[in-house]
Amino acid sequence: MSANKKLRVVVATPLKDEHLALIEEREPRLEIVKDDSLLPPMRWAADFSGDPHFQRSAKQQQAYEALIDSAEVIYGLPDSSAAGLARAVRANPGLRWVQLMAAGGGGQVKSAGLSREELDRVVFTTGAGPHAGPLAEFALFGILAGAKDLVRLQAQQREKLWSGRWPMRELDESTVLVLGLGHIGREVAAKASALGMRVIGTSRHLGVQIPGVDEIVDPSDLATVIGRVDAIVNTLPGTEATAGLLSAELLDAVHPGTTIVSVGRGTVIDEEALVAALQRGQVGLAVLDVFATEPLPQNSPLWTLPNAIVSPHTAANSPKEERLIAELFAENARLFLDGLPLHNVVDTVEFY
Repeated sequence: MSANKKLRVVVATPLKDEHLALIEEREPRLEIVKDDSLLPPMRWAADFSGDPHFQRSAKQQQAYEALIDSAEVIYGLPDSSAAGLARAVRANPGLRWVQLMAAGGGGQVKSAGLSREELDRVVFTTGAGPHAGPLAEFALFGILAGAKDLVRLQAQQREKLWSGRWPMRELDESTVLVLGLGHIGREVAAKASALGMRVIGTSRHLGVQIPGVDEIVDPSDLATVIGRVDAIVNTLPGTEATAGLLSAELLDAVHPGTTIVSVGRGTVIDEEALVAALQRGQVGLAVLDVFATEPLPQNSPLWTLPNAIVSPHTAANSPKEERLIAELFAENARLFLDGLPLHNVVDTVEFY
């Protein structure tokens, strides 16, 4: 790229002017193109898909696709769909990089069904990182809800029952198993450790030292540790390797009353087995922000189980998210222009 030519970035998702200005200020070597008339309005903070009722006319769709096809870099998921991503990659041989908003953007890339040549031609990066803080806090909320008997307290309050006293678990005498030690898992580990918990984490990279983590095991060795933990937090992405990892066999092996919190991808947990474990009390409480199918089907028993808390995939949402992803993109743009490795590059073999 010549010294005077700017890298052309086309915005495919709602982006506030203040955040566009932030990106331009931090990396002036970009030409950022955004047409708000072609983008759906946001309904809440970080609503990158925008209002689902928004529709472009045929002329507007043509204009939107023409913009996308002029990009060297796309900010956001085109048309908020894997099909839109596939069309954008195939229609534009000059496309070099796509910045996805989701932390789990690897799943979106996989769903696009791109060829090996297409996957190798374009770099895909995710929005992982900015979500770690809010999700770690939600994980702690779930751990505390289990330790302090939230289900029992709510039931007694509904019944106006003033019972006898009972001992509640203390975190500094508890152990948590964190499934996955990426951005989210490391933040969960740090916060849990700060509250005095013993932390066991899973990773395929053994021998590394991670702050707050007392013990690391390979995911294939979960059976060796799962019976001695008080809480399990799923932070793993949804891949072929993680599908059903928290299986019926492993759920049978947890000690009665274990708390499970899920903030990674819902496919990691065998939901049918989880329901059974909740019904018999093997799992004392499940605090779930993600599910195998979303929205959670109306006939799912998880809606009505008294020891399950259902959150509509909102735990990551934060007023800071849009700004943090814009900052991440600006930093990645600097790295890209300087020929350096980017943050959060999607592994296009395992798609995480």
